[in-house]
Amino acid sequence: MPKGDMFHYPKQAEFNRVLSKTKIYAHAKPGRALKERFVSEIQEIVWIYKLSPETINLPARNGIYEIQIFEIALRTEELSEGVLRAIDKAVPSPIIYQLKFGGRVRFAAAYKRHSEADASKTVIADYFTTNWQPTAKPLPALPVVLDLAALYEEMLRRVLPLARRNGESLAAYVDRAVQLRATERECRDLEARLRRECQFNRKVEINAAIRASKRQLEHLKHSESSP
Repeated sequence: MPKGDMFHYPKQAEFNRVLSKTKIYAHAKPGRALKERFVSEIQEIVWIYKLSPETINLPARNGIYEIQIFEIALRTEELSEGVLRAIDKAVPSPIIYQLKFGGRVRFAAAYKRHSEADASKTVIADYFTTNWQPTAKPLPALPVVLDLAALYEEMLRRVLPLARRNGESLAAYVDRAVQLRATERECRDLEARLRRECQFNRKVEINAAIRASKRQLEHLKHSESSP
């Protein structure tokens, strides 16, 4: 899990409006179980910053017209991905989340883009989060970038668990991070199976699968693609 900080945002980008759960329900239409998670896991959602050409003087590009910063005060340390996905469905622009609990903060985000089939719809990838860190820790200023799309890419880079390759598109970068997480999960499952297995021939097969998974992990983690 990445340890990256996010950023300190300029005063003129402050929005500071409490976002009611009922407004999210109206747009995302969550089921009963998901509504219960909103109640049990979230104390308050505050829309704290709106990053736009008007507030931070960066032009829009590649469909990124605004980036929203939401601060969520949690009732529990863990927040269900379905809750974040419902919030993202209710808000068309990209969102960076600041999750607060017990005097600590962590940052979360999913790559969000317009659907190629229907520009009125958005596609939301998997969510990634940073480690927990003290809320009092000073944050760096916004990076020097040319537009909102470049800023969004820099923000996503700080929550993804691997470095971006030279020339790699944002979509490919995110997809590699998703593959990395899935392969790590597969490797853990295989190692658990190996510990439970008693038959020698099955142990040999599982060990071979583990070695293949670990080779794939190294390939995905490498900062340069294979020739």
